[in-house]
Parts: sequence; C-alpha cells; structure tokens
Amino acid sequence: MLAYTIAAARESGVFESVIVSTDTDDIANIARQYGAEVPFLRPAQFSGDTSPDIEWLEYTIAELGRHGRTWDCFSLLRPTSPFRTADTVRRAWALFTAQEGVDSLRAVEKCAQHPGKMWIMRGERMFPLLPFGPAAQPWHSTPYQALPPVYVQNASLEIAWTRIVRERRSIAGDVLVPFLTEGYEGFDINDTYDWMVAERLLADGLVQLPRLDVVTSK
Repeated sequence: MLAYTIAAARESGVFESVIVSTDTDDIANIARQYGAEVPFLRPAQFSGDTSPDIEWLEYTIAELGRHGRTWDCFSLLRPTSPFRTADTVRRAWALFTAQEGVDSLRAVEKCAQHPGKMWIMRGERMFPLLPFGPAAQPWHSTPYQALPPVYVQNASLEIAWTRIVRERRSIAGDVLVPFLTEGYEGFDINDTYDWMVAERLLADGLVQLPRLDVVTSK
C-alpha cells in the first residue's frame, strides 16, 4: 500500500519532493525502493499508536528546515488509501490553489453511518451523540434520507499551508475547503474486512491501482 501511495504522488506531478515519515528501517527501504525519500527516521516518541499527527509533522518540517529544505505547502497521503490516484491528487491541488483565505483542504465523503443515529453510553443508559433536531422527530428516529447530509473525512488526502503548522501548531487550521472524493478513491484499509473488500473491488474491475515503478539505486 505504501508503494501505491508513492506511485500516485510521483505520477501526479504536483510535488517537488515525496517524503515518507517512518520509524523503521524496513519501511524506509520499501519507500526508497519505490522512489520516495526518507531523509531520517521518525523518533520513537512520535511513533506510537496514539501519537497525534501534529507531533511527527511538526518534527519533520522543522528537521527538514534545519537542512535548508522548506516548502509553502505540504500534503499528507496516507498509505491506507491505495485507490487514490494521480488524478485525485491533481484535482485536490487544483481546488486548493483556486481558493482564497483557506488554511487547508481535506478529503471527505458522505457518511454511510449517520452520526444522528449514534449514541454514547453513561453507565446503563445511553444518550444521542448529536442532541439536535426537532423534539417531535429526533434524528435517531428519522429515516436516513430525511437527515441533513453529513460528511466524514477519509484518509486519502490532506493539503495545507506549512505556516499553519508553524504558527498554529495545527495540521488543518480554522478554514478548511472540502474535497469530495469520487467512487472508491477514498476507500480506507484498516482491517482484514477492508482488505477482503479491496480485493473484491479489484477482482470485479471496479478500481485500479497506480502503476508501480521500482527505482534502482546507482
């Protein structure tokens, strides 16, 4: 999946540099094999399962800056979205650069599981996650088709101005433009079920993977 993400990034022609952040030599070697840079490994304190993105991203931008490498913008392409294509990246970049006064862009898709029908638990009782809507017809008792559209971010793509990280210690800022992914380009693989679905999508010809190029070291 890492190789497919690198391939889409390189093919898009959008990026001056494609850089992989990782804390392991094995991942670093795979990244380099498919044409990405790994100028340094990520410190362990920024690499835990619960480490927020801002920690490793802030570290990476600062460390690159110490080596004289700076950029106005950055994009996060997470390897769990292998059906994101070079065209996905180009469309997002065109949308982001056409905006004025925005801090970032984030890929989203319409929710299949509406939060208006979600609950939180307090002991042996439960309460609506979103206590909105008319009292006579609460959202949890409303047909999905009648609920207000809600969108959820997916892992395929984010773009932001680098100054947002430095000045606000944020990867998103306050003003975000939505990028609506199409078809399965925002499909996110996180577990065995997702993997089986991805294989079926490929077998049925409903998705395609980016072409891989192996970079030979000189």
